[in-house]
Amino acid sequence: MSTSLKQPSGLWEDCCQPIIYLEMSFFLEKALDLGNRLMPAFNTAWGVPWADINLNTLKPHPPSWNSDSTTSEVTTIQLELRDLTRCTGINTFENAGAKVSEHIHTLQKKDGLVPIFISPMNGEFRKHSTITLGARGDSYYEYLLKQWIQTGMTVDYLKEDYIDSVSGMVKHLFKRSGPSGYLFVGELASGGSDFRPKMDHLVCFLPGTLALGTLFGMPQEHLRLAEELIHTCYKTYAIQPTGLAPEITHFNLQKDADSDFVVKSNDAHNLLRPETIEGLWYMYYVTKNTTYQDWAWEIFQAFEKYTKVAHGYTSIGNVKSTTQTKPLDKMESFFLGETLKYLYLIFADNGVEGPLDLNKFVFNTEAHPLPIYNS
Repeated sequence: MSTSLKQPSGLWEDCCQPIIYLEMSFFLEKALDLGNRLMPAFNTAWGVPWADINLNTLKPHPPSWNSDSTTSEVTTIQLELRDLTRCTGINTFENAGAKVSEHIHTLQKKDGLVPIFISPMNGEFRKHSTITLGARGDSYYEYLLKQWIQTGMTVDYLKEDYIDSVSGMVKHLFKRSGPSGYLFVGELASGGSDFRPKMDHLVCFLPGTLALGTLFGMPQEHLRLAEELIHTCYKTYAIQPTGLAPEITHFNLQKDADSDFVVKSNDAHNLLRPETIEGLWYMYYVTKNTTYQDWAWEIFQAFEKYTKVAHGYTSIGNVKSTTQTKPLDKMESFFLGETLKYLYLIFADNGVEGPLDLNKFVFNTEAHPLPIYNS
């Protein structure tokens, strides 16, 4: 009965859509019940929640492998909790999420960049932990922007922290590969002192987030960065024999290197992730450039050729070979909930903006559209 705080975050979105909303409907009742069961996790001195909670006993606890919570985990629940409050009129949920964001706003950062672990006990970031836009760090940055949009662009510190973080990315994490000069996003290990030219597939959420921001007045320089980064993300697919990207790509920094990209055997798996397709949709939505449709179609064809099986799609263990792809017999739920959803949106027949208006809805990190409010 234990659950991660992040896992159930998409259960209540549908209840607030105007067409299907019924007061205290079955789904809203379940969402309210779930929200109430999650609240004990926030009963800490600084409001930073524990990572896990037993939904039966309502006792929160850290995961077995770590005493801290991950930064993305505690900062990627705010859209959902705010929406639950707007659906129910119960301020407890929005207040719990906002308290976390407000607290992290006060903490010292590296030019807007944050470590990936934070303690529920003392409310502080773990010293010497990695700074990355990949696993355990990614959606902190995404939700700075999206919370600001969701609240009708009325919460200034969210905008300020987002802009600061992008400046920090450019200063510390953005580098160019050799020999071709692709822009990529690396990591800072050892508390921010050791740069590593390593980029998770998860980082490919960033071009879409940067592009989205420009619809709401963020600097046009963000769009230029997004265009370069989405090209790099696309190339991680296109250079592989299967046309599918690995889970992790390393980049050469030497200008005389033989190849820009290095894929280690342990990183060569593909889990059907959505981030690049997500970025391509945002880029198409914002720029109306059909090249992004073309790239998305290439990736979809690669999924069809190398991952489709009798009753679904499978992750594969090796994108570097067309004859030994090593099917893993596992299809993650995000393939249906996100990857295919963004593929549908980029090819929808409703014109470039598709069936969703980004001036009215903001997607949470699991691709659920939530309404934008005035405050």
